[in-house]
Amino acid sequence: IRDTIMLNTDFIEKRNAYGDPNVPVVDMTPSFPPADSTYHKSKQLESGHYFAMEQDGRDPFSDGCHDSVVCSVATAAGLADPLGFFIVCCVVLIGDMNRGVLFPIMWPLVQELGGNAVWLGYAVGAFSFGRIIASPALGKMSIDYGYSKSLVVSTTIIIIGCILFASVYRVGSLYFLVFAQIVLGVGSGTLGVTRAYVAEITATRERTKYIALQTAVQYGGFTVTPIFGSLFLWLLEGKRYEVGFFVFDEYSAAAYFMGALGVITLFLLLTKFQARYRTKPTSQKKSARTAERDEVADRMTFAGITVYSAALLGCMLLNVSTKGSIGAFETMGISFAQSHFGLQPAAAGLIVSINGMIGVGALLSMGWLGKFLSDVQMILGGIMVCALGIISFAPLDSVEDGGNNSVVHYCIGIFMIYATGYPIGHTAVIGLFSKVVGRRPQGTLQGYFASAGSLARILFPVMSGYISTYDSINTVMVVLFVNLIIANCFVAMSRRTLEALSV
Repeated sequence: IRDTIMLNTDFIEKRNAYGDPNVPVVDMTPSFPPADSTYHKSKQLESGHYFAMEQDGRDPFSDGCHDSVVCSVATAAGLADPLGFFIVCCVVLIGDMNRGVLFPIMWPLVQELGGNAVWLGYAVGAFSFGRIIASPALGKMSIDYGYSKSLVVSTTIIIIGCILFASVYRVGSLYFLVFAQIVLGVGSGTLGVTRAYVAEITATRERTKYIALQTAVQYGGFTVTPIFGSLFLWLLEGKRYEVGFFVFDEYSAAAYFMGALGVITLFLLLTKFQARYRTKPTSQKKSARTAERDEVADRMTFAGITVYSAALLGCMLLNVSTKGSIGAFETMGISFAQSHFGLQPAAAGLIVSINGMIGVGALLSMGWLGKFLSDVQMILGGIMVCALGIISFAPLDSVEDGGNNSVVHYCIGIFMIYATGYPIGHTAVIGLFSKVVGRRPQGTLQGYFASAGSLARILFPVMSGYISTYDSINTVMVVLFVNLIIANCFVAMSRRTLEALSV
């Protein structure tokens, strides 16, 4: 409490240095958003504010928000719009719940429709294909038209996708399943938009902390919520209820549940979320640290591109490596639990959910970890733990081949992957990328970053489906392990450059 009071005292005393008593500052620079990150479509802002379009150009500080202790502390701590952050987290949650809730349902549904592991790979990859299509476009839309419109459009598409998925079993077509997954993926292609929003309303030094909070929501969306899908499978197994147009069974109830959450989120966006637009940034004198960073970023590499461009490309490849590995394991996870440990889909989904909850706790501790470890160190450690968890499954024989594998082994492996390794390592990759981009417009770049991860979620699941069909699922584990180790080697080799660009 004492530190918070001192921070806010210093925070208030520095306001008048810029000639405007209503403009809070941190570290002697106009505070959130800074002068090069303002929003308004037609008016150049003199003091570096965000302007909500709903306020018709009025000073957002005139409503007395700056006199609120809560508002002051939130801004000083690095978060400019707490309500907006909450609503954006709701958008992130329903986007990844579409994967999480449907995770334990997907494999039984594919089997019921006559598909195999290859079709499962197509179904899982279709979701990411939709994200690839949508992410760059939605990122660009957020810059041109503001976050509000892009998020309203995407959430509406999610609701439509949920209705389509709920009809898959009734239609009885694997192709329709793939189509429904693509529509859900398009609606969920807002990761770039939401991350750009967080980058715009936070200070650089605390960005990893808030990105970790957002990622905790995202991660919980697809690792904790499988428990809901397992619950629907258990409660509605062999049952069917018709209510007018709607048919509720073990395969459709989860989709209707997701559609209802989408409607609630859409209501919040339309009634509570403040639209924001970017203006031309005002010029500011560079600090010595920024000048030094820019000098490093502008150096040319042997490949003929700048160090900055190479760092962005490297972060995207890291995203491909980590997202692809977890995507492949997510695709094979239920069938692997059945074939090698004799677990039912509902039980496997429950184990993943429990470890997902622990993973959310790990993400919430990222701010504390950041006091002792850099983003690069968290990447190296997280990826290594995840890789070891995956390779631990490689030597196991299936139950059909006489394997008598302990469920404890499965729980420990899932713990290493879902509870510690992936959430910490991958979130650090996201934070590092955002810091490397800096205060440039992040919408489009974050869209490409999300598309790279979505591409991995197409290629890796399809690859793992073919390998497990024509070779074995054990070979998939080896391939994923090698992929992660190679990625870690490149991070270790580029460590100093990445840390210099992320200050």
